[in-house]
Amino acid sequence: YGTGIWMLEYNPADPQRPDPLMGWAGSGDTRRQLNLKFPTLEAAKAYADKNGIDYTVVPAAPKVLKLQAYADNFR
Repeated sequence: YGTGIWMLEYNPADPQRPDPLMGWAGSGDTRRQLNLKFPTLEAAKAYADKNGIDYTVVPAAPKVLKLQAYADNFR
């Protein structure tokens, strides 16, 4: 997702289990499909606090750029 966007994802309530006919993994937990996006961390925290949702902030991993020249592709 774009920079500066914070997401609220629910923890799964039920474990996934394979469907006996198709073999796909699924569960009856519909909150697993729900992702809420917020413009700031404070807005996400305020929503979670207002609705009584426990949360854990997981910051994005720092991006490491590998700088190289085009000629390095032919070495």
